[in-house]
Amino acid sequence: MNFIEHLNKTIQTNNSLLCIGLDPLVNRFPESIKQQSNPIFAFNKAIIDATFNYVCAYKPQIAHYNAIGAEDQLQQTIDYIQNKYNIPVILDSKRGDIGSTAAQYAKEAFVRYNADAVTINPYMGSDCVNEFTKYQDKGVIILCRTSNPNAGEIQDLPTGNTTVYENVAQLCIKDWNANNNILMVIGSTNPEQLQKIRALTDEMIFLLPGVGAQGADLEQCVSKGLNSKKSGIIINASRSIIYASEADNFADAAQQAAITLQNAINNYR
Repeated sequence: MNFIEHLNKTIQTNNSLLCIGLDPLVNRFPESIKQQSNPIFAFNKAIIDATFNYVCAYKPQIAHYNAIGAEDQLQQTIDYIQNKYNIPVILDSKRGDIGSTAAQYAKEAFVRYNADAVTINPYMGSDCVNEFTKYQDKGVIILCRTSNPNAGEIQDLPTGNTTVYENVAQLCIKDWNANNNILMVIGSTNPEQLQKIRALTDEMIFLLPGVGAQGADLEQCVSKGLNSKKSGIIINASRSIIYASEADNFADAAQQAAITLQNAINNYR
């Protein structure tokens, strides 16, 4: 089963388009977790155990682990999700480099960590992208139009009658997707741009950051992003769920936040 098949099966099983980002910050953990020998894994495990019925994927952000030398706890987290619950794991690393280096980044994501999918930066072009997409059973999620406030400084630049991000979308749809394993990151903070990209493709799945702490309009995000099958989007929320409480009830609070968001998404579907 390839990544997209696995993802769609999980969407159907859990009736969920929600992805939870696992972006651990130890200073936000309750004291009971901070005192454990592997606090990041303990925190993640509690969140996962409380929310696995309500998600279609988890997305650990690699910088939160690399910055403090917690790669072993990242590996533990990925292994736990896959072996215990068989839920797809997206490694959010946004890698991108020349072909020979991109090959090593792809190996890092898919061989070292055994992630089911990875986010990548397409700025280096097809010789970078191809090193990831050649892993045909894995998902490659390409930054197209991101949700950060200053994304438009580059992504909205005009290129003839279109923009940089629209050209990236066209490359993803028409030129790079020979193995049918590309998805795109489309920020949900600009629903008009989301709608414009959805009009280009009904089949491709979009990863939508920006809901929750970044304040995107969920109803607009869902209505503009869904494909004709009322699916085709992965809505990511991180801080608004995993830090719904910073006390000992953090896992219960995360569960309630996940249920609330899952239900809201499904209501708009």
